[in-house]
Amino acid sequence: MKMIEGNQKLAPPEIPTALQNARKDFPILKREVNGKPLVYLDNAASTQKPQSVIDTLTRYYEYENANIHRGVHLLSTEATGAYEEARQKLATYLNAADSAEIVFTRQATEAINLVAHSFVEPIVEAGDEIVITHMEHHANIVPWQLLCDRTGAILKIAPVTDNGQLDTEALKNLLGPKTKLLSFVYVSNAIGAINPAEELIAAAKDQGIPTLVDAAQAVQHTTVDVQELDCDFLVLSGHKMFGPTGIGALYGQLSRLEGMRPYQGGGDMISHVTFEGTTYKEPPSRFEAGTPHISGAIGLGAAVDYIESVGRDVIEDYEAKLMIYALKRLDEIPSLRVIGDFEKRAGAISFVMENAHPHDIGTVLDTEGVAVRSGHHCCEPLMRRLGVVATARASFSLYNNHQDVDALVDGLKKVNTLFG
Repeated sequence: MKMIEGNQKLAPPEIPTALQNARKDFPILKREVNGKPLVYLDNAASTQKPQSVIDTLTRYYEYENANIHRGVHLLSTEATGAYEEARQKLATYLNAADSAEIVFTRQATEAINLVAHSFVEPIVEAGDEIVITHMEHHANIVPWQLLCDRTGAILKIAPVTDNGQLDTEALKNLLGPKTKLLSFVYVSNAIGAINPAEELIAAAKDQGIPTLVDAAQAVQHTTVDVQELDCDFLVLSGHKMFGPTGIGALYGQLSRLEGMRPYQGGGDMISHVTFEGTTYKEPPSRFEAGTPHISGAIGLGAAVDYIESVGRDVIEDYEAKLMIYALKRLDEIPSLRVIGDFEKRAGAISFVMENAHPHDIGTVLDTEGVAVRSGHHCCEPLMRRLGVVATARASFSLYNNHQDVDALVDGLKKVNTLFG
Protein backbone atom coordinates (compact mmCIF):
# COMPACT_ATOMS: atom_id res chain seq x y z
CA MET A 1 0.00 0.00 0.00
CA LYS A 2 1.11 3.56 -0.67
CA MET A 3 2.05 5.67 2.33
CA ILE A 4 0.19 8.90 3.08
CA GLU A 5 2.89 11.48 3.66
CA GLY A 6 1.74 14.29 5.91
CA ASN A 7 4.12 16.92 4.56
CA GLN A 8 3.23 16.78 0.88
CA LYS A 9 2.07 20.01 -0.76
CA LEU A 10 -1.68 20.33 -1.21
CA ALA A 11 -2.68 20.05 -4.83
CA PRO A 12 -5.49 18.27 -6.64
CA PRO A 13 -4.15 14.90 -7.79
CA GLU A 14 -3.75 14.52 -11.50
CA ILE A 15 -6.03 11.85 -12.92
CA PRO A 16 -3.94 9.26 -14.78
CA THR A 17 -4.74 8.52 -18.41
CA ALA A 18 -6.19 5.10 -17.55
CA LEU A 19 -8.74 6.72 -15.25
CA GLN A 20 -9.70 9.84 -17.18
CA ASN A 21 -12.87 8.24 -18.51
CA ALA A 22 -13.62 6.14 -15.42
CA ARG A 23 -16.58 8.21 -14.26
CA LYS A 24 -18.28 7.68 -17.62
CA ASP A 25 -17.99 3.93 -17.08
CA PHE A 26 -20.33 4.08 -14.06
CA PRO A 27 -23.82 5.14 -15.17
CA ILE A 28 -25.13 5.83 -11.67
CA LEU A 29 -22.66 8.70 -11.32
CA LYS A 30 -24.70 10.63 -13.88
CA ARG A 31 -27.69 10.96 -11.57
CA GLU A 32 -28.56 13.76 -9.17
CA VAL A 33 -29.48 13.56 -5.49
CA ASN A 34 -31.60 16.36 -4.01
CA GLY A 35 -30.95 18.40 -7.13
CA LYS A 36 -27.17 18.08 -6.81
CA PRO A 37 -24.72 15.88 -8.72
CA LEU A 38 -24.18 12.62 -6.88
CA VAL A 39 -20.91 12.51 -4.93
CA TYR A 40 -20.59 8.88 -3.91
CA LEU A 41 -18.22 8.40 -0.97
CA ASP A 42 -19.65 5.20 0.52
CA ASN A 43 -17.42 2.78 -1.35
CA ALA A 44 -16.34 0.81 1.72
CA ALA A 45 -19.97 -0.26 2.12
CA SER A 46 -20.45 -1.08 -1.56
CA THR A 47 -18.88 0.15 -4.79
CA GLN A 48 -20.84 1.20 -7.86
CA LYS A 49 -20.91 -0.98 -10.98
CA PRO A 50 -19.34 -0.19 -14.34
CA GLN A 51 -21.41 -0.55 -17.48
CA SER A 52 -19.35 -3.59 -18.47
CA VAL A 53 -20.52 -5.48 -15.38
CA ILE A 54 -24.13 -4.41 -15.91
CA ASP A 55 -23.94 -5.49 -19.56
CA THR A 56 -22.44 -8.84 -18.56
CA LEU A 57 -25.32 -9.52 -16.18
CA THR A 58 -27.87 -8.49 -18.79
CA ARG A 59 -26.25 -10.66 -21.45
CA TYR A 60 -26.24 -13.69 -19.15
CA TYR A 61 -29.98 -13.44 -18.49
CA GLU A 62 -30.81 -12.60 -22.10
CA TYR A 63 -28.66 -15.19 -23.87
CA GLU A 64 -27.06 -17.77 -21.54
CA ASN A 65 -29.40 -18.33 -18.59
CA ALA A 66 -29.35 -21.99 -17.54
CA ASN A 67 -28.25 -24.09 -14.61
CA ILE A 68 -24.66 -25.19 -14.63
CA HIS A 69 -22.65 -28.41 -14.37
CA ARG A 70 -25.60 -30.73 -14.87
CA GLY A 71 -26.76 -30.08 -18.42
CA VAL A 72 -25.47 -31.19 -21.80
CA HIS A 73 -27.52 -28.68 -23.82
CA LEU A 74 -25.89 -25.57 -25.27
CA LEU A 75 -27.16 -23.00 -22.76
CA SER A 76 -25.99 -25.06 -19.80
CA THR A 77 -22.63 -25.61 -21.44
CA GLU A 78 -22.23 -21.88 -22.09
CA ALA A 79 -23.30 -20.90 -18.59
CA THR A 80 -20.97 -23.48 -17.05
CA GLY A 81 -18.09 -22.19 -19.17
CA ALA A 82 -18.74 -18.58 -18.15
CA TYR A 83 -19.02 -19.52 -14.45
CA GLU A 84 -15.77 -21.49 -14.44
CA GLU A 85 -14.04 -18.81 -16.49
CA ALA A 86 -14.95 -16.33 -13.74
CA ARG A 87 -13.39 -18.66 -11.17
CA GLN A 88 -10.18 -18.73 -13.21
CA LYS A 89 -10.18 -14.93 -13.55
CA LEU A 90 -10.40 -14.54 -9.78
CA ALA A 91 -7.71 -17.16 -9.25
CA THR A 92 -5.41 -15.25 -11.59
CA TYR A 93 -6.31 -11.95 -9.92
CA LEU A 94 -5.25 -13.33 -6.52
CA ASN A 95 -2.38 -15.38 -8.01
CA ALA A 96 -3.81 -18.60 -6.61
CA ALA A 97 -1.89 -21.68 -7.63
CA ASP A 98 -5.04 -23.42 -8.93
CA SER A 99 -8.56 -22.29 -9.78
CA ALA A 100 -9.80 -25.10 -7.49
CA GLU A 101 -8.58 -22.92 -4.60
CA ILE A 102 -11.41 -20.43 -5.30
CA VAL A 103 -14.77 -21.23 -3.71
CA PHE A 104 -17.67 -18.96 -4.62
CA THR A 105 -19.71 -17.85 -1.61
CA ARG A 106 -22.40 -15.25 -0.99
CA GLN A 107 -19.82 -12.77 0.35
CA ALA A 108 -16.84 -12.56 2.71
CA THR A 109 -19.15 -13.22 5.67
CA GLU A 110 -20.23 -16.61 4.39
CA ALA A 111 -16.63 -17.45 3.50
CA ILE A 112 -15.53 -16.84 7.10
CA ASN A 113 -18.41 -18.93 8.42
CA LEU A 114 -17.44 -21.70 6.00
CA VAL A 115 -13.89 -21.78 7.40
CA ALA A 116 -15.21 -21.71 10.97
CA HIS A 117 -17.53 -24.67 10.36
CA SER A 118 -15.50 -26.80 7.96
CA PHE A 119 -11.89 -26.19 8.94
CA VAL A 120 -11.60 -24.84 12.48
CA GLU A 121 -14.41 -26.54 14.38
CA PRO A 122 -13.21 -30.11 13.68
CA ILE A 123 -9.73 -29.33 15.06
CA VAL A 124 -10.78 -27.29 18.11
CA GLU A 125 -11.18 -28.60 21.64
CA ALA A 126 -12.22 -26.84 24.83
CA GLY A 127 -9.45 -24.49 25.92
CA ASP A 128 -8.00 -24.04 22.44
CA GLU A 129 -7.73 -20.46 21.16
CA ILE A 130 -8.73 -18.36 18.16
CA VAL A 131 -6.87 -15.05 17.79
CA ILE A 132 -8.43 -12.01 16.12
CA THR A 133 -7.85 -8.26 16.46
CA HIS A 134 -9.71 -5.39 18.09
CA MET A 135 -10.36 -3.78 14.70
CA GLU A 136 -12.35 -6.60 13.13
CA HIS A 137 -15.63 -6.22 11.30
CA HIS A 138 -18.45 -8.06 13.06
CA ALA A 139 -18.24 -10.68 10.30
CA ASN A 140 -14.83 -11.67 11.66
CA ILE A 141 -15.96 -11.65 15.29
CA VAL A 142 -19.39 -13.25 15.56
CA PRO A 143 -18.59 -16.52 13.72
CA TRP A 144 -15.74 -17.13 16.15
CA GLN A 145 -17.90 -16.30 19.16
CA LEU A 146 -20.45 -18.83 17.94
CA LEU A 147 -17.71 -21.42 17.44
CA CYS A 148 -16.37 -20.78 20.93
CA ASP A 149 -19.88 -21.20 22.36
CA ARG A 150 -20.18 -24.57 20.62
CA THR A 151 -16.74 -25.92 21.43
CA GLY A 152 -15.46 -24.27 24.60
CA ALA A 153 -12.64 -22.60 22.69
CA ILE A 154 -11.38 -19.19 23.82
CA LEU A 155 -11.39 -16.03 21.69
CA LYS A 156 -8.23 -13.95 22.16
CA ILE A 157 -8.21 -10.30 21.06
CA ALA A 158 -5.06 -8.51 19.89
CA PRO A 159 -5.23 -4.86 21.01
CA VAL A 160 -5.00 -1.65 19.03
CA THR A 161 -3.14 1.45 20.13
CA ASP A 162 -4.73 4.78 21.02
CA ASN A 163 -4.09 6.02 17.48
CA GLY A 164 -5.91 3.09 15.89
CA GLN A 165 -2.97 0.93 14.84
CA LEU A 166 -2.76 -2.78 15.52
CA ASP A 167 -0.30 -3.64 18.28
CA THR A 168 1.58 -6.27 16.28
CA GLU A 169 3.92 -7.29 19.07
CA ALA A 170 1.01 -7.87 21.43
CA LEU A 171 -0.65 -9.98 18.74
CA LYS A 172 2.45 -12.10 18.29
CA ASN A 173 2.60 -12.66 22.05
CA LEU A 174 -0.93 -14.10 21.95
CA LEU A 175 0.10 -16.83 19.53
CA GLY A 176 0.99 -20.15 21.10
CA PRO A 177 0.55 -23.92 21.09
CA LYS A 178 -3.20 -23.63 21.79
CA THR A 179 -3.83 -21.22 18.88
CA LYS A 180 -5.82 -22.97 16.16
CA LEU A 181 -6.27 -19.95 13.87
CA LEU A 182 -5.16 -16.34 13.45
CA SER A 183 -7.84 -14.35 11.62
CA PHE A 184 -7.35 -10.66 10.89
CA VAL A 185 -8.46 -7.84 8.63
CA TYR A 186 -6.02 -6.62 5.96
CA VAL A 187 -7.54 -3.12 5.74
CA SER A 188 -9.96 -1.78 8.34
CA ASN A 189 -13.32 -0.91 6.83
CA ALA A 190 -13.96 1.53 9.68
CA ILE A 191 -10.81 3.65 9.76
CA GLY A 192 -8.72 2.62 6.76
CA ALA A 193 -5.78 1.26 8.78
CA ILE A 194 -3.57 -1.18 6.87
CA ASN A 195 -2.23 -4.16 8.76
CA PRO A 196 1.17 -5.79 8.02
CA ALA A 197 -0.33 -8.96 6.60
CA GLU A 198 2.90 -10.65 5.52
CA GLU A 199 4.51 -10.05 8.92
CA LEU A 200 1.53 -11.43 10.83
CA ILE A 201 1.20 -14.49 8.60
CA ALA A 202 4.92 -15.23 8.92
CA ALA A 203 4.71 -15.00 12.73
CA ALA A 204 1.82 -17.48 12.75
CA LYS A 205 3.50 -19.76 10.22
CA ASP A 206 6.60 -19.98 12.43
CA GLN A 207 4.39 -21.71 15.00
CA GLY A 208 2.40 -23.80 12.53
CA ILE A 209 -0.75 -21.71 13.03
CA PRO A 210 -3.17 -21.40 10.08
CA THR A 211 -4.22 -17.92 9.00
CA LEU A 212 -7.31 -16.28 7.53
CA VAL A 213 -7.13 -12.82 5.96
CA ASP A 214 -10.24 -10.66 5.57
CA ALA A 215 -9.33 -8.85 2.36
CA ALA A 216 -12.77 -7.41 1.61
CA GLN A 217 -11.36 -3.86 1.88
CA ALA A 218 -8.00 -4.62 0.25
CA VAL A 219 -8.48 -6.40 -3.06
CA GLN A 220 -10.00 -3.34 -4.79
CA HIS A 221 -7.26 -0.95 -3.66
CA THR A 222 -4.02 -2.88 -4.14
CA THR A 223 -2.49 -6.05 -5.52
CA VAL A 224 -3.12 -9.01 -3.22
CA ASP A 225 -0.99 -12.07 -4.00
CA VAL A 226 -2.03 -15.08 -1.93
CA GLN A 227 1.10 -17.05 -2.78
CA GLU A 228 3.32 -14.18 -1.71
CA LEU A 229 1.29 -13.71 1.49
CA ASP A 230 1.30 -17.48 2.06
CA CYS A 231 -2.02 -17.27 3.92
CA ASP A 232 -4.08 -20.42 4.34
CA PHE A 233 -7.37 -18.64 3.67
CA LEU A 234 -8.46 -15.27 2.30
CA VAL A 235 -11.99 -13.90 1.86
CA LEU A 236 -13.53 -11.15 -0.27
CA SER A 237 -16.87 -9.67 -1.29
CA GLY A 238 -17.71 -8.96 -4.92
CA HIS A 239 -19.88 -5.92 -4.28
CA LYS A 240 -16.92 -4.05 -2.76
CA MET A 241 -14.87 -4.51 -5.95
CA PHE A 242 -17.40 -3.34 -8.57
CA GLY A 243 -19.16 -6.69 -8.83
CA PRO A 244 -22.74 -7.72 -7.99
CA THR A 245 -24.11 -8.11 -4.49
CA GLY A 246 -24.59 -11.58 -3.05
CA ILE A 247 -21.33 -12.98 -4.44
CA GLY A 248 -17.94 -13.37 -2.84
CA ALA A 249 -15.18 -15.89 -2.58
CA LEU A 250 -13.03 -17.94 -0.28
CA TYR A 251 -9.45 -18.59 -1.31
CA GLY A 252 -8.05 -21.64 0.43
CA GLN A 253 -4.81 -23.48 -0.09
CA LEU A 254 -5.82 -26.67 -1.85
CA SER A 255 -4.20 -28.87 0.79
CA ARG A 256 -6.45 -27.22 3.38
CA LEU A 257 -9.63 -27.41 1.30
CA GLU A 258 -9.09 -31.07 0.48
CA GLY A 259 -9.16 -32.00 4.15
CA MET A 260 -12.26 -30.00 5.05
CA ARG A 261 -15.76 -31.33 5.58
CA PRO A 262 -18.68 -29.89 3.58
CA TYR A 263 -20.29 -26.69 4.80
CA GLN A 264 -23.75 -27.41 3.36
CA GLY A 265 -25.28 -30.47 1.76
CA GLY A 266 -27.23 -30.61 -1.47
CA GLY A 267 -26.97 -30.95 -5.19
CA ASP A 268 -23.73 -30.74 -7.16
CA MET A 269 -21.42 -31.13 -4.14
CA ILE A 270 -21.78 -34.90 -4.17
CA SER A 271 -20.20 -37.75 -6.10
CA HIS A 272 -22.71 -40.45 -5.09
CA VAL A 273 -25.73 -40.53 -2.80
CA THR A 274 -27.40 -43.57 -1.25
CA PHE A 275 -29.60 -43.82 1.80
CA GLU A 276 -26.69 -45.50 3.52
CA GLY A 277 -24.26 -42.65 2.90
CA THR A 278 -22.87 -40.01 0.56
CA THR A 279 -19.48 -39.31 -0.98
CA TYR A 280 -18.45 -35.76 -1.82
CA LYS A 281 -16.73 -34.07 -4.72
CA GLU A 282 -13.32 -32.53 -4.52
CA PRO A 283 -12.95 -28.78 -3.85
CA PRO A 284 -14.26 -26.35 -4.84
CA SER A 285 -17.50 -28.19 -5.74
CA ARG A 286 -17.67 -29.73 -2.25
CA PHE A 287 -18.40 -26.27 -0.85
CA GLU A 288 -20.86 -25.03 -3.48
CA ALA A 289 -24.04 -26.94 -2.69
CA GLY A 290 -27.12 -26.25 -4.78
CA THR A 291 -27.57 -23.79 -7.60
CA PRO A 292 -25.00 -21.04 -7.03
CA HIS A 293 -25.25 -17.33 -7.79
CA ILE A 294 -24.28 -17.99 -11.39
CA SER A 295 -24.82 -14.49 -12.73
CA GLY A 296 -23.09 -13.02 -9.68
CA ALA A 297 -19.95 -15.06 -10.27
CA ILE A 298 -19.92 -14.14 -13.96
CA GLY A 299 -20.47 -10.48 -13.05
CA LEU A 300 -17.59 -10.68 -10.56
CA GLY A 301 -15.42 -11.99 -13.36
CA ALA A 302 -16.37 -8.93 -15.42
CA ALA A 303 -15.47 -6.71 -12.45
CA VAL A 304 -12.03 -8.32 -12.30
CA ASP A 305 -11.64 -7.62 -16.02
CA TYR A 306 -12.53 -3.98 -15.42
CA ILE A 307 -10.00 -3.54 -12.61
CA GLU A 308 -7.29 -5.21 -14.68
CA SER A 309 -8.10 -2.99 -17.68
CA VAL A 310 -7.28 0.04 -15.54
CA GLY A 311 -4.34 -1.47 -13.70
CA ARG A 312 -4.03 -2.09 -9.99
CA ASP A 313 -0.83 -0.08 -9.66
CA VAL A 314 -2.57 2.88 -11.32
CA ILE A 315 -5.53 2.60 -8.93
CA GLU A 316 -3.35 2.30 -5.83
CA ASP A 317 -1.16 5.26 -6.72
CA TYR A 318 -4.08 7.53 -7.64
CA GLU A 319 -6.16 6.68 -4.61
CA ALA A 320 -3.19 7.32 -2.30
CA LYS A 321 -2.82 10.81 -3.75
CA LEU A 322 -6.55 11.44 -3.47
CA MET A 323 -6.44 10.42 0.20
CA ILE A 324 -3.62 12.89 0.86
CA TYR A 325 -5.66 15.64 -0.75
CA ALA A 326 -8.76 14.69 1.25
CA LEU A 327 -6.91 14.59 4.59
CA LYS A 328 -5.37 17.98 3.99
CA ARG A 329 -8.67 19.54 2.97
CA LEU A 330 -10.38 18.11 6.04
CA ASP A 331 -7.77 19.93 8.13
CA GLU A 332 -9.55 23.15 7.12
CA ILE A 333 -12.47 22.33 9.44
CA PRO A 334 -11.46 23.14 13.01
CA SER A 335 -14.24 21.14 14.71
CA LEU A 336 -13.40 17.96 12.77
CA ARG A 337 -11.20 15.16 14.11
CA VAL A 338 -10.01 12.31 11.92
CA ILE A 339 -10.09 8.95 13.71
CA GLY A 340 -6.81 7.10 13.47
CA ASP A 341 -3.39 8.66 13.20
CA PHE A 342 -1.15 6.44 11.15
CA GLU A 343 1.13 6.55 8.14
CA LYS A 344 -0.56 3.86 6.06
CA ARG A 345 -4.22 4.27 5.20
CA ALA A 346 -6.39 2.95 2.36
CA GLY A 347 -9.91 3.50 1.16
CA ALA A 348 -11.56 5.22 4.09
CA ILE A 349 -11.35 8.25 6.35
CA SER A 350 -13.50 8.24 9.50
CA PHE A 351 -14.11 11.43 11.42
CA VAL A 352 -16.21 13.10 14.08
CA MET A 353 -17.24 16.73 14.62
CA GLU A 354 -17.54 18.45 17.99
CA ASN A 355 -21.20 19.45 17.95
CA ALA A 356 -22.77 17.22 15.31
CA HIS A 357 -23.68 13.54 15.61
CA PRO A 358 -22.44 11.43 12.69
CA HIS A 359 -26.04 10.79 11.64
CA ASP A 360 -26.61 14.55 11.47
CA ILE A 361 -23.45 14.89 9.42
CA GLY A 362 -24.65 12.26 6.98
CA THR A 363 -28.10 13.83 6.72
CA VAL A 364 -26.77 17.31 5.97
CA LEU A 365 -24.28 15.96 3.44
CA ASP A 366 -27.08 14.07 1.70
CA THR A 367 -28.91 17.36 1.10
CA GLU A 368 -25.80 18.39 -0.84
CA GLY A 369 -25.77 15.14 -2.85
CA VAL A 370 -22.81 13.72 -0.90
CA ALA A 371 -23.19 10.09 0.20
CA VAL A 372 -21.14 9.01 3.23
CA ARG A 373 -21.69 6.34 5.86
CA SER A 374 -22.62 7.17 9.45
CA GLY A 375 -22.56 4.73 12.36
CA HIS A 376 -20.27 2.14 13.90
CA HIS A 377 -19.51 0.50 10.53
CA CYS A 378 -20.06 -3.01 11.97
CA CYS A 379 -17.06 -2.38 14.24
CA GLU A 380 -18.61 -1.63 17.62
CA PRO A 381 -15.65 -2.94 19.66
CA LEU A 382 -13.22 -0.75 17.71
CA MET A 383 -15.43 2.32 18.10
CA ARG A 384 -15.57 1.79 21.87
CA ARG A 385 -11.80 1.28 22.02
CA LEU A 386 -11.24 4.59 20.24
CA GLY A 387 -13.69 6.40 22.50
CA VAL A 388 -16.44 7.15 20.02
CA VAL A 389 -19.97 5.84 19.62
CA ALA A 390 -19.98 6.30 15.87
CA THR A 391 -18.20 8.17 13.09
CA ALA A 392 -18.93 9.61 9.69
CA ARG A 393 -16.90 7.79 7.05
CA ALA A 394 -15.93 8.96 3.59
CA SER A 395 -14.57 6.11 1.52
CA PHE A 396 -12.99 6.45 -1.89
CA SER A 397 -12.66 4.54 -5.12
CA LEU A 398 -11.06 4.88 -8.53
CA TYR A 399 -13.91 7.02 -9.93
CA ASN A 400 -13.71 9.68 -7.23
CA ASN A 401 -11.85 12.94 -7.88
CA HIS A 402 -10.81 16.11 -6.10
CA GLN A 403 -14.15 17.75 -6.95
CA ASP A 404 -15.81 15.03 -4.85
CA VAL A 405 -13.50 15.88 -1.97
CA ASP A 406 -14.23 19.59 -2.40
CA ALA A 407 -17.98 18.90 -2.32
CA LEU A 408 -17.48 16.87 0.87
CA VAL A 409 -15.55 19.68 2.52
CA ASP A 410 -18.11 22.30 1.45
CA GLY A 411 -20.86 20.14 2.91
CA LEU A 412 -18.96 19.71 6.18
CA LYS A 413 -18.52 23.47 6.42
CA LYS A 414 -22.30 23.71 6.17
CA VAL A 415 -22.55 21.15 9.01
CA ASN A 416 -20.17 23.32 11.03
CA THR A 417 -22.35 26.38 10.44
CA LEU A 418 -25.55 24.57 11.42
CA PHE A 419 -24.20 22.81 14.51
CA GLY A 420 -21.10 24.78 15.45
